[in-house]
Amino acid sequence: MRRKTASFGILFSPRMGIQLFYGFLSGLPLLLTGSTLQAWMVESQVSLSAIGAFSLVGLPYSLKIAWSPFLDRFTLGKMGRRRGWLFLTRLSLAGALLVMSLCDPGAHLTWVVGVAVLITFLSASQDIVADAFRREIMADEEIGLATAYFINGYRLGLLFAGAFALYLSSVLTWVRVYQLMAVVMVAGALLGLMIRDSATAQTHPKSLREAIVEPLLEYFRRDHAWKILAFILLYKAGDAMASNLFTPFFLQMGITKVEIATIAKTFGLAATLVGGMVGGILILNLGILRSLWIFGILQALSTACFSWWAWTGATYASFAYVIAFENLTSGMGSASYGAFMATLTNRKFTATQYALFSSLMGIPRVILASPTGKMAEVLGWPGFFIFCAVAAVPGLLLLRGSWAREKPR
Repeated sequence: MRRKTASFGILFSPRMGIQLFYGFLSGLPLLLTGSTLQAWMVESQVSLSAIGAFSLVGLPYSLKIAWSPFLDRFTLGKMGRRRGWLFLTRLSLAGALLVMSLCDPGAHLTWVVGVAVLITFLSASQDIVADAFRREIMADEEIGLATAYFINGYRLGLLFAGAFALYLSSVLTWVRVYQLMAVVMVAGALLGLMIRDSATAQTHPKSLREAIVEPLLEYFRRDHAWKILAFILLYKAGDAMASNLFTPFFLQMGITKVEIATIAKTFGLAATLVGGMVGGILILNLGILRSLWIFGILQALSTACFSWWAWTGATYASFAYVIAFENLTSGMGSASYGAFMATLTNRKFTATQYALFSSLMGIPRVILASPTGKMAEVLGWPGFFIFCAVAAVPGLLLLRGSWAREKPR
């Protein structure tokens, strides 16, 4: 009974609310240089080839390890290392969004590209600091729930800058939409000043060499460094491969675009948010390692359900059940996955090491998912989703090693 009371208190603690708030601000800029901006470009009659190539502006999200040591090394005056950098990146994001609002994609595409790259750089920088801050203020047993709060806030930020921004664009100009987003970032920057900096953020590297070299040396001196990296690459590999082809799969199974929007996107998002919260709460009681096992198995089973659905035939009700199960388990798995990576970091180099791990997280979505179309053609949909479910096994088997119980020195 005592543990349940403690869990309930943690669930509604101010520190968890901060993670929801920080996650929202981290998710907000992503679609403003992605699908939302693409909609504005289409209305401005930008060519389809230019819109397609525009995805490259997101490259800073995959390269953030390159400048994360600077965010570990330097402190911005009395505001503190984490709070200071968060304030600066958010205020700079607001300024960049304001500049973006004044650029017409049809007439000033080069300017739009330059500002979009700046926004993604600042957004990736905000993510680096927010991840480090979360690790530094949370105890190991709380990090799973904190990660769930952050991820759910991130998804709400995506919803605000995606669906809500598109709705606003039907009643306001795109200039006003982006100016509104800039105002939200200014408000977030100012509210962030009211939050105390993490105590461990004061123990920072004393030189650039220590900030750049020591985090990597410290990590690769560990006995099982390469097994850890292999696990990070493989744990959600099957999930990433399967989700890469969800939309064409649904359409070929006779699901309409309206049904995809209603069930897969709206209802699916709700299930993912619930899964993240349920996963975070369960991690408090099960621990991270056991949660990784259980949630990983559930993720694989939910992927296999798509094979069953493709084999037996599509119905509206079964579609909703499979989507709910997949999104629920994906949210749970993401919570334990992010929490585990946070516990792997040395608190002295939190930003740099977490940036390394989170950069590796994106590799399965890009490299392993790239041949999935050909695989689906060869194996058929039932065989393809069985393959994706089995692809979860190597990551789970890696958890059997003693390395998974070790903590950074």
